[in-house]
Amino acid sequence: MSNLSRIEILKEYADQEPENPFNWYALALEYQNFDLEKTSYCFNKLLKEHKGYLPTYYHAALFFSERNQIDFAKTIFETGIDLAKDQNNEKALRELQNSFQNFIFENDL
Repeated sequence: MSNLSRIEILKEYADQEPENPFNWYALALEYQNFDLEKTSYCFNKLLKEHKGYLPTYYHAALFFSERNQIDFAKTIFETGIDLAKDQNNEKALRELQNSFQNFIFENDL
């Protein structure tokens, strides 16, 4: 299945179930390699409308970091770490903390 057909299917799911954060998350990941504007839209939608969807934070922070939106990426990492603690999700917490430490080092923060 091509990326385009997966995107069409995911867009249909998002239209049918806009309250389901996974649909927007999957779209963001699909768009990531070829449509940065749509990727940004999906991640921002998730961060605003689905704040409790923990998987968003790791990928969104990396995405915005790679676009030199350092302050925004830092905020996303910090929010994700707090959310992982609140949700008692040790695996996500470790992943976010490790990535955040690398991010801090790479950006001399």
